[in-house]
Amino acid sequence: MKLVILGGGGFRVPLVHSALLDPSSPITSLVLHDVDAGRLAAISRVLQAQAASAGHGPSRFATTDLTEALTGADFVFSAIRVRGLPGRVIDEKVALGLGVLGQETTGAGGVSYGLRTVPVADAIARRIAAVAPQAWVINFTNPAGLVTEAMAAHLGDRVIGICDSPSAMARRVVRALGLPPSAPVGYAGLNHLGWLSSVMSDGVDVLPSLWDSPDDDVLLSFEEGRLFGPARLRALRAVPNEYLHYYYDTASCVRAEQAAPETRGEFLLRRQSACYADIASGDPLAAWTSALRERDATYMALEGLDRSAADEGGGYERVALDLMRALASDAPASLILNVRNRGVLDIVDSDAVVEVPCMVTSDGPVPVAGVSVPSHGVPLVQRVKATERAVLEAAASGSRAVAVRAMASHPLVDSVPLARALIDAYRAEFPELAYLR
Repeated sequence: MKLVILGGGGFRVPLVHSALLDPSSPITSLVLHDVDAGRLAAISRVLQAQAASAGHGPSRFATTDLTEALTGADFVFSAIRVRGLPGRVIDEKVALGLGVLGQETTGAGGVSYGLRTVPVADAIARRIAAVAPQAWVINFTNPAGLVTEAMAAHLGDRVIGICDSPSAMARRVVRALGLPPSAPVGYAGLNHLGWLSSVMSDGVDVLPSLWDSPDDDVLLSFEEGRLFGPARLRALRAVPNEYLHYYYDTASCVRAEQAAPETRGEFLLRRQSACYADIASGDPLAAWTSALRERDATYMALEGLDRSAADEGGGYERVALDLMRALASDAPASLILNVRNRGVLDIVDSDAVVEVPCMVTSDGPVPVAGVSVPSHGVPLVQRVKATERAVLEAAASGSRAVAVRAMASHPLVDSVPLARALIDAYRAEFPELAYLR
């Protein structure tokens, strides 16, 4: 089976390739597509070294021609970044300069990222529908839920959004409860905005045992417990996705980012630029592995999250492999995915892309009934979904006024004058936003 990776020169592509070296992978042919031939060449060197070390792997081909890449695809993995890491830096610094959160997918930066990415994702979805209508599209392009919803307008249920945060959190909590990894969990929300509200064992929800115990040790044994604190988790009676830290502790996050010597985007740009140079001139696999370890160890360091200990089970590349394996075979898999709601959550409409547990077969993913967003999270989910819908409307209409509405409606902006200033500042920095008039 043929897998096409859009954004094939991206730094994290070797993670996906490493998953494809698993004997259970259904992928026999891998095509890398990118608009940057230099990055494609560098990442191709890393993949070649990975395959040589493993002694096997899918055939590989790299191209800058989108139609050539997509033709005959069984799976398309979309991981593009419009304007690259320099764009992320702009997203962060414009927001921080106006006193609001500088984060790439949440708040002002996420709205900017969405406004310049949705038109590109829309064009890609149209091309896929034309030349590879049979392909399953796995979207990892951020903001993942928003971009998946944009692509679904052309691809329907054949586009599926993935994120590793929910599944990684579920693994950590299940492990803290002393249960096997297969324990069913209840998780619901939007991408980067969800809550784990149940863990089942022998038909009984055992998650309340965490809140009812006076002992903090178990709560502090997993990352979210340390990030949010035992008192807050007991008050919420749910485990929030790590990105909710930006909503619950906004002021402290802004202060930490403004005080930092560089933004996260600046760190990644500096480190990954050096990595690509090292790949070209030295041992490609060693250079990439060293940069990856540094990237992972410093993830959310400003927010006080210690990622020095790796989480077992793999990240988004493992989610992608599990998803492709289920779609390509008769072996079903239970995965937390971004899919159209289809009435599972009654707080948003049926076509809204939500992040919920799904049962995946060769017919595609089906959201699992019975999950719900905790009552305290409902207004936040509805408001952020309204922001996403306004971004889609702005991208379709080219209306600056609608883009301002999208920015102002986000709870981390919440101001029309500030939204106008943000949109104007982003338009001045990004030629990709010139369509907003």
